[in-house]
This record gives sequence, C-alpha cells and structure tokens, in this order.
Amino acid sequence: MLQDINLNVYPNEILCLVGESGCGKTTTGKIIAGLLNHSGGEVNVQGRPLASYSDRREKAHLRRTFQIVHQDPFASLNPSHTIAKILSFPLLRHKMVKNRTELAARLLELLELVDLTPPQDILNKYPHQLSGGQRQRVSIARALTVQPKLIVADEAVSMVDVSIRIGILKMLLRLKEELDIAIVFITHDLALAKYFAWQGRIAVMYLGRIVEIGRTPDVIGNPAHPYTRALLAAVPEADPDVTRAKEEMPLRSEDIPGLLNIPHGCAFHPRCPFFVPGLCDAEVPKLAVARGFNQGGGVRPA
Repeated sequence: MLQDINLNVYPNEILCLVGESGCGKTTTGKIIAGLLNHSGGEVNVQGRPLASYSDRREKAHLRRTFQIVHQDPFASLNPSHTIAKILSFPLLRHKMVKNRTELAARLLELLELVDLTPPQDILNKYPHQLSGGQRQRVSIARALTVQPKLIVADEAVSMVDVSIRIGILKMLLRLKEELDIAIVFITHDLALAKYFAWQGRIAVMYLGRIVEIGRTPDVIGNPAHPYTRALLAAVPEADPDVTRAKEEMPLRSEDIPGLLNIPHGCAFHPRCPFFVPGLCDAEVPKLAVARGFNQGGGVRPA
C-alpha cells in the first residue's frame, strides 16, 4: 500500500528509490513503468494524465517510452527462445526496423551497446547458456530495443555476482549519457545508491511512504530523517582498519511493522530513537525543506 507518493522524474536523470524489503519500492517502480494500475492519485507523463492516453497509437507510444529491467535475470528471459528471438520480438512488434537487414544490424548494435562482444557469439545462444551477468545485460538490451526515455531498473544487480555489479552499473551510466535516458534505480543498498546516483537524487521509502528525498550528496552527507540515518549507520565499513565515522543509531525495536498494520503518526516511530510521545505517534510528518536541498519528514534533534 503506497501513501502520498509524490515524485518527479526529469529527463536524463537518475533517481534512486531506497528502502528495506517490502517498503513499496517495486510497486512504485511498476506503477511508473505502467505495469500496475494505481487505485488513487494520478500519474502524469510530460504533464498529461496517464489515463488520458486512450488511443491505441498513444498507448503504444507509452509502452515504448517506459521500460523495466527486472531483478531476476534467470526468470525474466524466455528459456525456449534464443537471444536473437528475444531481442527481435519488440523490434518487430513496435516496427522499429523496416526489414531483415536492419533487424540483423540492430541486434548486433544492441549487444555491443551492453558490452556483449562479439555479438555474433551471443545471438544464437539460449539464456541458460549465459551467465547471470550476461543475462542481465540481455535484459537491458531488450529494454533498449524500443528507444525508451525512462528505464526502471528494479534491483537490477542484486542477483548477479558482486564482482561484475560495478561493470553493469558503469554501463548503465554510460547508456544514460549516450542515449539520453532517465533511470529510476530501485535498491535496498544505500551504498550502491550512493555510487550509482551521486549526480542524481535519492528517495528513501519506508512502509509505502517517501520519508526523504533530495540530491544524493545531501541525503548521504546530511540526512534529514532518522530512518535515513539508521540506514547509513547500518552500511558496513569495508576496511576494518578504518575508524567508523558514521553515527551509531540504536533502534528502539528491530521489528518492522507490516503494511497491513502501519502505525499511527510517523510509521517509523516504534523503531525511532528520537521518538516523542504525543507527537510522533499522532502526526504524520510532512516533507519539509531541510539543510541543503534534501527534504525529510520527521523529528531531528539539533
């Protein structure tokens, strides 16, 4: 259940949705990508309500505008199809190529874009013949077939080997610049979000609500919400010889309330070390201008 989600995604921007499992990140991403209908509120595309796109041709344009890269590269590709067939289907369905010659050239170009070389060696293979990282690159290539303006990357590197995650992230950053696309990057890993979206923004979600949003350097360097501070404190220090500079954040409770039993007031108050009785459990904090340009709702001691 999402509550009071208010997001703008700008052209050629990276926006990271960060939060624990079950906070609504994927649901938000699927609504943005048009894969889920929303029961309330409104989704606007270039200032126009999504529901107003009723014409068949307009709907086809929307499907090309927004694409999604799913978390699981093992389940998101049809195991009975070759890579050539997987990539050919959207190209032919949306008439992105005029003939077979153009199709063949475009397939090679797509695989080269995602650093799968030589592409001729990949086209006739089946998904089970590729590694997890290669499959995810194919998934990204499939998203690029229709020349989208926005890609939702839902935990796009969480199921690939740690050793190749950075390579995929660098590739996405390169594609963003080369193809002029916006990326909504969904992750539970704040350290990953810091790396990937340093030039963009981070939106922190908790129990279906955005509790903080702002430029990545501001959110990481000067978090406005106690939950964001707790997430930062939980990021492990890679070098054991380096003194931990992050602030410790002992939580009042380790238990996370369910989406069907969201606490009154600030949903984080049962766990928040700065809990103020009669305030935090009574009023839902609004996003307010904090230090820097980030916005956060919640009690923060001076």
